[in-house]
Amino acid sequence: MELIADIDRRKFLTSAGKGLGLAALSSATVGSLFNEVKAAGKAVSHLSPIEAALDEDYWATIQQAFSVTRGIINLNNGGVSPSPRMVTEAFVRYTWQQEDATAYTMWQLLEPQSETVRTGLAEVFGCSAEEIAITRNASESLEILLMGLDLKSGDEILTTTQDYPRMITTLKQREMREGLKLNLIKIPLAPANVDDIATAFERAVTPKTKLILVSHQINLTGQILPVKKICDMARARGIETIVDGAHAFAQFDFKRDDLGCDYYGTSLHKWIYAPKGTGMLYVKRDKIAKVWALMASEDKNRNDIRKFEEIGTHSAAMRLAIGEAILFHNAIGGKRKEERLRYLSRYWMNNLKSIPKVGFNTSFDPKQSCAIANFKIEGVDPVALGGYLMSKHKIFTTPIVHEEFTGIRITPNVYTTLWELDRFCNIVSDVAKNGLPKA
Repeated sequence: MELIADIDRRKFLTSAGKGLGLAALSSATVGSLFNEVKAAGKAVSHLSPIEAALDEDYWATIQQAFSVTRGIINLNNGGVSPSPRMVTEAFVRYTWQQEDATAYTMWQLLEPQSETVRTGLAEVFGCSAEEIAITRNASESLEILLMGLDLKSGDEILTTTQDYPRMITTLKQREMREGLKLNLIKIPLAPANVDDIATAFERAVTPKTKLILVSHQINLTGQILPVKKICDMARARGIETIVDGAHAFAQFDFKRDDLGCDYYGTSLHKWIYAPKGTGMLYVKRDKIAKVWALMASEDKNRNDIRKFEEIGTHSAAMRLAIGEAILFHNAIGGKRKEERLRYLSRYWMNNLKSIPKVGFNTSFDPKQSCAIANFKIEGVDPVALGGYLMSKHKIFTTPIVHEEFTGIRITPNVYTTLWELDRFCNIVSDVAKNGLPKA
């Protein structure tokens, strides 16, 4: 078996998170892939994250860590992202392990190891492991909170018209069943000053506002919200805050204390590249007892974050492979990854910004956006454009039709090449100049 011989064991465990990654050493493939990523990282360690973002030799190594097809240019990584090979290899390995005397291997051998994953996630987020629950996605994490907090008829919940539809639907159900009031506000699109968004929230607060749901990053446009300012405002008024971090976690670099929220929910199959159907829930420790579990848990678990994980039989393999995803994320480095993603986004945005008829629903301000951005072509239907890009050129994008704006969401990833972005820009430029070809 090939081991990671050139990494000091103590440093390895520290960077991976209290034992995280021990299982990774059991696979020659995983060990080799991790070795390549770490070696490439050493070659750019003398560079700042912004400088490293421009080193194409380094990112070529990262690109090779994924087994994605190059027959399709995937610019829709915001919904769900491919995992690097080392994560997929681990997931398959854990799956085979749990198929051996399943009730024993899955529940007594593998499932307890998820505590190591919990610790690793807590270190990435910057909180206690006793405040992290492992869920199946952001929707589950957020619905635990939205359905589990005690609110009474007449209480108001504040969020925006650009929030994720599933969360708005959840709140509307409580509104219908329990007489709560959902207060939906409009926020400015790509504002010149991001604080204008915080001001919109503050102006909408009333004496009956008990809860604010705020997206860390709007899924439609990639707009990053001033979460800390909103949470500080809410706390000063005795209002609790839930942050929807579905698209933000591990895309750009931050910690829990940078937000000041009471609750946070995210998916792990987006930007940390974990197996599909994995998520994370953060609940501030002194608030765990007050949140009802979505699926009932015994009263003895009232103060235990694990009460939110009692969903019945589920695979241990997906949970454990989160560990390899954290290894990969830490090997790149959160800040280095953020700067590369922002560089890729600005690469195509800057190439298109001077093209007549092309406009943007996303700010170029680095504090307001990272990997996700939304553009439009005057007079061109975004759904038709998205269909043309895929059917004719095999470029996969996300058409966005919202009552307040329309456009195409573009989301490259660390495996995206500059050649692919050049090809995309050339085609969009042609459409902006000549329109869509007639059928």
